[in-house]
Amino acid sequence: MSRLLNPFQIKHINKTVLKQLSTPDLLEHLHFVKKTQSGLFQYLPLGKRTIDKLNNLIHSKLQNELGAIQLELGTLSSKKLWDKTERWTKQGNELFKLKDNKGNDFCLVATCEEDITDLMGNYIKSYKDMPFVVYQLNKKYRDEKRPRGGLLRGREFLMMDAYSFATTAKDSREIFDRTNDAYDSIFKALKVPYTKAWADNGDMGGDISREFHFVDKNGEDTLFECSNCHNTTTQEKTESFPLIEGQEFGDIDVRYALSNDHNSLICYYYPKNRQLNWNLALKAMGHDVDSNLKLLPNNKILDIFRNENHDLMFAKFIRVIDCRINTRSKFPGFPFKNYLKNNFGQIDGISIVNAIDKERCAKCNDGILKSCRSIEIGHTFVLGTKYSKPMDLKFMDKENNITDNYVEMGCYGIGVTRIVGSLAEMLRDEKGLNWPVAITPYLVSVCGIENNNASLTSQIIERLSFSPTLKDNIYHSFDSNSSLGAQVDISHALGIPLSVIVGPKSWPRIEIEVRRQPIASRESKWKDVYNQKKEEFDWEVINASSDKQLEKHIVSQDHAVSVIELLLKYL
Repeated sequence: MSRLLNPFQIKHINKTVLKQLSTPDLLEHLHFVKKTQSGLFQYLPLGKRTIDKLNNLIHSKLQNELGAIQLELGTLSSKKLWDKTERWTKQGNELFKLKDNKGNDFCLVATCEEDITDLMGNYIKSYKDMPFVVYQLNKKYRDEKRPRGGLLRGREFLMMDAYSFATTAKDSREIFDRTNDAYDSIFKALKVPYTKAWADNGDMGGDISREFHFVDKNGEDTLFECSNCHNTTTQEKTESFPLIEGQEFGDIDVRYALSNDHNSLICYYYPKNRQLNWNLALKAMGHDVDSNLKLLPNNKILDIFRNENHDLMFAKFIRVIDCRINTRSKFPGFPFKNYLKNNFGQIDGISIVNAIDKERCAKCNDGILKSCRSIEIGHTFVLGTKYSKPMDLKFMDKENNITDNYVEMGCYGIGVTRIVGSLAEMLRDEKGLNWPVAITPYLVSVCGIENNNASLTSQIIERLSFSPTLKDNIYHSFDSNSSLGAQVDISHALGIPLSVIVGPKSWPRIEIEVRRQPIASRESKWKDVYNQKKEEFDWEVINASSDKQLEKHIVSQDHAVSVIELLLKYL
C-alpha cells in the first residue's frame, strides 16, 4: 500500500527565519497551529498530539491521585443560571452572548460554576453523597478585548476545570489541599520549574485561593517572596511595609469609594508614585466598600455620593492613609467645603499600595520582599457557599435537617493551551521548539536517506516500535527528497527530544542526538549505566559537556531501544 500524503508535513527549515519569528508565529510556521483570527486558533496534528499528551497527564493525576470523576458540560449556558449569581451583568464584558430563535439568552461558557451547581442539584440530596470532585477538559470562551501572546491569552482556549462538593468547610479545605497536591504532581511531571503563590479570590468568591506559575522574565504577572518566611503571594495579595514609615514627602494621590450603604465617602490616600492595591483597600475597611463601583473614576463616585446624600453637612467621611505618607506630604484638596469635623473617621498605619522590591514582608514583619515575573498556569479556590446559596444547593444532614445546610464548594482550573503556549515561549532556542518529554508530540525521530538507507531506516523503526514507550511516538514524516541534515534540523525545530540518525557508514551502529533543554538541569544518571554497559552496547558519547546544546550517543542498533528509553527517563 502506498504511503498517504501528509498536507501538514514540514518540508524544510530556514534557521535564520526561525530565530526571527515570535513564538506564536513559530508555532504556526512549524504547523502546530493555524491562526484564523485574533485569539482564535485551529490545532493541527502536531499541536493536537502535544495537547492530547498534556490532557492525558492531567487525566491520570486527577483520577489516580485525587479520585476525580470526569464529565463534560455543554458549551452554551443559560442566562437564567447566571442571573441567580448576578454574574450575567458583573462579568458581562467577558462573555460571548447570543440568543436562540425563541429569544432566549445564552453565553458561551467562560467558566462553569453555575452549570455544575445546577447539575449537582439533581444528585446531591444527603450528606452521604459527599465529598467528591468532578472535572472536565473542554473549550472555554472569553471575549478578550486584546488577545495577545498567541495561546497565552486567546478568546477560545482549552481548560481543565474541576469542582468539589463537601458538607463542611473543613472537608472542603481538605479537598483543596489534596487538589493542590495533585497539581504539584502534574507540574512536576513536566520537569520545568514552577512556583505556588497565595492569591486573591477576586470575583470568583470564597476566601482562599492558590495560583501555580512558571517563573519567566517575560511573564505578565508579578509574584513576591519573603526572604524570611518564604511566603509567596501574587501582587494583588502581597502586603508590604516600607523600611521606615512616613518617609514620603511628595505628592499624594486619592481614590474615592463608597461604603456598601453609600452613606460614607471613603478617601484612600497614597503616594502618587505608587499604585493603589484594591484588595488591601477593601481589607482596610473590613470589606465595607461597594466593590461594584471600583472601576468608576473619582468624579463619578462623588456624583453618586452627592445624589444619595442630600445634606452633605452631615455626611460621613473616612480617610484611609497609607503608612508611607505623613502630615507634611502634599495632599490633594478636599472636594467638599461644608462639613462637620466630627463626622470624619481616620485609619492609618496600614499599607494600601502594591508592594515593591526591598520592602518588609507584612506577614512575618522581618523578611525582605523580592519580586519575579511569571506566567499563571493554574488556580485553585475554596468557594464556600458563594454559588450553592444563590442556587439553593442544600443537603440533608444526619438529623434529617436540610435548612441552611448549603454545600461547601471549591473550583480548580488549569489552562491547557496556556501551558503549551508558555512552554513554547520559555523553552525555545535558536534551533526551534524544545518540549518537555511528557508532552512532546513525538519522543524520537528517525532520520536517514531514503534512496540508499530505506531498508536500514525501516529496520530501526520496526525495532523501536516493539517498545511500548516508543510505539506510536516515532516521527518519520520527512520529505523523500530531504537531506539528512535537513531532517535533523526539522526534528530539532519541532522540539523532538531524540533524533536517531541512520547511515550506511556507521551501520550497524546508529547515532542518537539529544536535544537539550535550556532550563531545568538534566540528571546524568544514565552515566552510571553507560559505565557498566559501554562495552556490551558498543556505546560511545561525544559532545556531552554542559555548554553544548546537543549530546550525541553512538550505539549498536541491537541496544538502541535500551539506550533511548534510558535517556528519555532522565530528560
